[in-house]
Amino acid sequence: MDPFELSIWPPLLLSLRVAALGTLCAFILASFLALFLKRRTGPLPSILDACCTLPLVLPPTVLGYYLILLVGRNGLLGPSLAKIGINLIFSWEGAVVAASLVIFPLIYKAERAALAQVDQRLEDAARTLGASELRIFLTISFPLAFKGIVAGLILAFARGMGEFGATLMIAGNIPGKTQTLSLAIYAAFQAGQDDEATILVIVTSLLCVVFLGTAELLLHRKSCA
Repeated sequence: MDPFELSIWPPLLLSLRVAALGTLCAFILASFLALFLKRRTGPLPSILDACCTLPLVLPPTVLGYYLILLVGRNGLLGPSLAKIGINLIFSWEGAVVAASLVIFPLIYKAERAALAQVDQRLEDAARTLGASELRIFLTISFPLAFKGIVAGLILAFARGMGEFGATLMIAGNIPGKTQTLSLAIYAAFQAGQDDEATILVIVTSLLCVVFLGTAELLLHRKSCA
């Protein structure tokens, strides 16, 4: 069966878009939290770190349920979002939110670990010269932690490509609208379309191997540097 004859491109392109936007959103939030918590100890930082890591261990369906309680039509923020024309339920934007939540801990953990390994003496020297915290981060901390952060981003992107449970609960499985690769595989298997499911599985697997191989290469270069 020719892949070009299958409905492979809509879910593939949507998966790439969802994973990219989800990674970007998670990276922005993770950067602030990782920078704030990178060398802090004590009860409060430990609790915040546990909360940031929680999506990594919770079942995706639980995360999806939390998202429905938060941004659903009758959720905590749902009515307020509806007033400004934002509806995340059964939309590809909802899939982005789900992916962001699921992959956030991967970026946060990688970024916090990478930033914590930066020589604090360099940062302190910049402070004594009057550099702002933002300038220190952009010119010292981030460049030195760059490879570790990028490796975390690639791992998170690959995970976002395969997100299933939370996406299914909040965005649904609507072909051409919210159906990502993982959802398309599930739908093809349920419909008995084994050939299509096999091709989708192969495409997904190859993409993930490329992403994971790139991350491993970056980590190897980082360890050898």
